[in-house]
Amino acid sequence: MTARAPQPGALRVAQVSADHPAPLDAICAQLTAEPLELILLFVSPEADFRAVTRQARGRFGNADVLACTTAGELGRLGYEEGQIIAVGFPAALFSARTYAISDLHALNEQAVIDTAIQHRSALTRRAGDLPWEFAFLMIDGLSLCEEHLSAMLAAGLGPMSLFGGSTGDGTAFQQTWLARNGTVLENAALVALVRSRCPVHVFSLDHLMPTDTRMVVTAADPERRIVQEINAEPAAAEYARLLGKDPNQLDPFIFAAHPVVVRLGDTHHVRAIRQVNDAGDLVFFSAINEGMVLTLAEPEDITRHLDRELAALARAGGAAPQILGCDCMLRRIEAGQSQKTHEISAILRDRNVIGFSTYGEQIGALHVNQTLTGVAIYPPPATED
Repeated sequence: MTARAPQPGALRVAQVSADHPAPLDAICAQLTAEPLELILLFVSPEADFRAVTRQARGRFGNADVLACTTAGELGRLGYEEGQIIAVGFPAALFSARTYAISDLHALNEQAVIDTAIQHRSALTRRAGDLPWEFAFLMIDGLSLCEEHLSAMLAAGLGPMSLFGGSTGDGTAFQQTWLARNGTVLENAALVALVRSRCPVHVFSLDHLMPTDTRMVVTAADPERRIVQEINAEPAAAEYARLLGKDPNQLDPFIFAAHPVVVRLGDTHHVRAIRQVNDAGDLVFFSAINEGMVLTLAEPEDITRHLDRELAALARAGGAAPQILGCDCMLRRIEAGQSQKTHEISAILRDRNVIGFSTYGEQIGALHVNQTLTGVAIYPPPATED
């Protein structure tokens, strides 16, 4: 009996340009011929999403194929645009159950919880010998339902770590799409429950530090994530005043560089601003309520922080992992504004990060912003032949 050396990486990755004339042929040519349990497709909005997902149906044997549109891709060169990224989970190392949740604006809490419990139990019965597990969520990034669904799913999944990303549409904010096995969906979410022979670690990181500048939301429309007043003043004007900026200067670059955070327990979570509307209100990427105390945050150097945190993940696992990541589009915007795109891309490339840029991220029961959230998947332990 001899020990088999660990594989260099558990996941199989392929990448093609969004304008490739036969993207699925190119993806299949790049992937190994081994049986796959699950395929994830992160599809640039520049691609024909319906055609790509239709062509993917049945191309990967019995593997479920989950797909979504992006606000940018994390690929071979780090930050990328105009790409289709395919991530394959080999059947020899993973077992998965996937399902769709439709009509996010009419969620039945108990039904969502019960369905999660049933799928997790079924996966445990089928693959209980695989010692590690996680859940991955892809959800319509324009639905405004991420907080509600994340909390419901976390309640049903119990100790199974959940992470995910809100689907994107570049910077257009018009329409995002998802698909499961060729069926295209909107106002929906996709869930993948995964058990693994490989050690895994779900994580979420951000590089933002709270300051002493605080503000109170005094008027808001929580259902639409709109803040009308801060400190009893028009929201955009007051936010700009606290920054020492002209309200007419507010744009995505300012929002990315000067986010606000809310304290939950012992930690702070970003409540990122998406835009100023015509009424001078602030439109947020995540939940906001009247009476909420917001704290202005300032960034640590994003390059040093990312390199340090990803290096720590490698040390913690004893080997370099592959990372399936959901990276907030605001981090990409900040990197561009600070002229660090190439540096960040090099770190993402060298640390084997693949995935997509999002309109928001989910970790456990929370919907958050301006984070890199994902799962580190380490090489499988050596086994006896």
